Amino acid sequence: MMLRYLSIAIAVLIGITCSADFAGETAGIEALRRGFQNPPKDSRIMTRWWWFGAAVEKTELGRELQVMRKAGIGGVEIQPVYPLELDDPKAQIRNVPYLSDAYLDALRFVADAAHRLGLRFDLTLGSGWPFGGPQTLVTEAAGRLRCDRVAIPPGVSSVAVPALERGEQLIAVFVQNDSRFKRVDNPEGLRLEIGPVQQTARTALLFFSSRTGQQVKRPALAAEGFVLDHYDRRAIDHHLGVVGDTLLKACGDHLPYAVFSDSLEVFDSDWTADFLSEFRKRRGYDLTPYLPALVEGVGPETASLRHDWGETLTELAEENYLSPIREWAHAHHTLFRSQTYGEPPVILSSNALVDLPEGEHGPEWRTFSAARWASSASHLYGRRITSAETWTWLHSPAFRATPLDLKAEADRHFLQGINQLVGHGWPYSPAYAGEPGWRFYAAAALNDHNPWFQVMPDIAAYLQRISFLLRVGEPANDVALYLPTNDAWAHFTPGKVSVDEMMDALLGANVIPAILNSGHNFDFIDDRAIDHTGIRYRLLILPGVERMPLSTLKRIQAYIADGGRVIATRRLPSLAPGLLDRKIESKQVEALARELFARNSSAAQFIENEEFSPRELSTIIEPDLAVSAEAAPSIGFTHRKLSGSADIYFVVNTMNRALETDISAPFTGVDVEQWNAFDGTTCSLVAKITPGKRTAVRLRLEPYQSTILVLLRSTHQAISLSPFSDKDTIDLSDDWSVTFPSISLRTTMKHLQSWADRDETRFYSGEAIYDKVVQVEAVFLNSASSVLLNFGTGTPFEQQANAGPGMRALLESPVRESAIVFINGQRAGTVWCPPYEIDVKRFLHAGSNTLQIIVANTAMNEMAGKALPSYRLLELRYGQRFVAQGMEDVAPLPSGLLGPIHLLSRVRNR
Repeated sequence: MMLRYLSIAIAVLIGITCSADFAGETAGIEALRRGFQNPPKDSRIMTRWWWFGAAVEKTELGRELQVMRKAGIGGVEIQPVYPLELDDPKAQIRNVPYLSDAYLDALRFVADAAHRLGLRFDLTLGSGWPFGGPQTLVTEAAGRLRCDRVAIPPGVSSVAVPALERGEQLIAVFVQNDSRFKRVDNPEGLRLEIGPVQQTARTALLFFSSRTGQQVKRPALAAEGFVLDHYDRRAIDHHLGVVGDTLLKACGDHLPYAVFSDSLEVFDSDWTADFLSEFRKRRGYDLTPYLPALVEGVGPETASLRHDWGETLTELAEENYLSPIREWAHAHHTLFRSQTYGEPPVILSSNALVDLPEGEHGPEWRTFSAARWASSASHLYGRRITSAETWTWLHSPAFRATPLDLKAEADRHFLQGINQLVGHGWPYSPAYAGEPGWRFYAAAALNDHNPWFQVMPDIAAYLQRISFLLRVGEPANDVALYLPTNDAWAHFTPGKVSVDEMMDALLGANVIPAILNSGHNFDFIDDRAIDHTGIRYRLLILPGVERMPLSTLKRIQAYIADGGRVIATRRLPSLAPGLLDRKIESKQVEALARELFARNSSAAQFIENEEFSPRELSTIIEPDLAVSAEAAPSIGFTHRKLSGSADIYFVVNTMNRALETDISAPFTGVDVEQWNAFDGTTCSLVAKITPGKRTAVRLRLEPYQSTILVLLRSTHQAISLSPFSDKDTIDLSDDWSVTFPSISLRTTMKHLQSWADRDETRFYSGEAIYDKVVQVEAVFLNSASSVLLNFGTGTPFEQQANAGPGMRALLESPVRESAIVFINGQRAGTVWCPPYEIDVKRFLHAGSNTLQIIVANTAMNEMAGKALPSYRLLELRYGQRFVAQGMEDVAPLPSGLLGPIHLLSRVRNR
């Protein structure tokens, strides 16, 4: 038995470090090339699998796993959530209670089936989020500091004490006169004795160790209950014993690859029952006399007191939530994957306490995001894999998201160092749910009920190749952006205790765009990481930092002495963070900061604002990847370095308009190759050496197009790409025969038009087959370097002001939404994102050629043609557990080939 568990543990560790061979380059660049063409399975995307109710049945569970595998999806994260149907024996609908024998039997089936199919299987340790449920007692529920203000009228010597709720405790009472607070004894009865009568009105502040009362969000049947106290070790141990042990026992021999904790959304939780004693042990003084400072300003010590309160909350969450789960996971021979941000107030370095850091909010690549927060921690603490919950809120409503939307957002995650995507998500949907089936209230539906799913294998293959490449070698970010965590703690107020949510305001709006526009990518860094790993970057930026530990500043001093560069903006650090440190070390912090930046040299430079230009930053460190000033706000990149042999740049046009620019990197004596993540092919580019001794290539990137540039220090014989021009054109826009198989309709389109513009197909969702015979002359083929089947360029549009959460690609595609092309009976390729063209020369011959294009749209048109589901009775039975997102926007959408379509004879210039 122990040998079996040891084998599982070793296999898991191999899974984490499968790219280490390439990191060490033991296999060489040719092995990397082969790996890119056929990337390992562990770099495939995963998906969150919603089990509604949980009304699941083994036949459908098995079918959906098979579909995922065939589509190139590498694994699932099971997430049981709210019911979507009422029990109906006649229709064989049954919501299986969470953790019931039937539920555990379904879980065991999936664990076995996933293992058999070679799919990764992750397991959420609960239903809905955050952790909690019926086993969470009120004494284990999420805690908060409650402050009641009781008015004391003139001439009154006592007032009634507010009633205590179950799980509460009165911890301190103060009487306020103007801005002064005097502590009085806690009442022994139902009334609070104030003391001497006064003729002026006063206020009593009563502080209670209380409970938030937050309930688990979106729970499945029988998973309802309090959210647990993430600062209480006993609460998490109880949860792991009741829920975690039960789930893993049900998995039998096929344990999950990892257990998962979703984003920490324990709102308003800023206290726990033993907080005062823990605070005294950790901070060295009693917080009780200072409690009014947490709710009122009490002078210059207020921020320091709040800092110490916040730092203590962070330590308690780390020690009593993150660490116990990781210890429990390892004891059960699995790993711990966690979205470690939000409330309670975890910090960047809290990610060091999990095996697999995970982020979110990837579209926000030019501001603070949880995606970069997680990947930065991975880079700092040696975690090779960083995942991200991807496509959350993508293009509302459900089923509206397109393949281009998926690519556009995924690329932004990649730009921030993410190299494992967890799609949000896959709604389990049985046959009786009809079409387009069940859907999650606030997410894209990525299953086979969406017609464009025909190209999911192609989408998945693209994402798999990028994920693979972004795991090899080492991250090569030159810039570290210091997170002012101590300032965040100092700004805490009751109910507002999230470090990451304060970062946008603390960092300011300018510093991140300035870094990116200057030709650099960056990582976040914090004090603990500096203590743990030092500063391994060429440049450190301190963005308006007020509070900094003296120990951190001394390490920055040593970093500068060792050749490092530092920029401080807005102000210099001037305070030591906590109450006791503030009194002892603030003068030293201020003096050392002034000393370091006194000369304002390139080694330590103070800039009063963050509007430094790329030219200014390039005088301090040379750009990693330079583009034109016009292109800089649109171009993003990620750089991976293979020591001594190659540098890999993943480059993305994040905008909806094409651009052309020179791109240069600080290398000479290298060959530049362009690697195609859609088909795995590679080719050489013509490069030049700039006057600044940089290697440059000229690139044109279509809207949302990405490319991979590989700079090799050893010559590889490959086809060299020179500029091209179009020679001849054949217009294919007219006279198509179109068949709609599922409604047995065959028609002729004299001119291409949207299905939604025709009465018989306005509400059609599915596939349509476009057929045409094309005459091609021999001279057209023989004189061409390539022959492109071109579907047009698309039309950009502007983001709506009230667009809501999530993102969408701001481009009206000429192919709505995917197409599979067959020429003379051979599959020539797929079209679903810019550039909307494929090279078809090798499939054509002189004379008559049959052209067949299978086009698929979204499920929105079918949804618009029927009544939307009513959840009235469901809500009466279970309460309102969700609100369907964006249903007011359900309407038929443009569908099919919109044109124009051409065959382009393209020749390479000599």
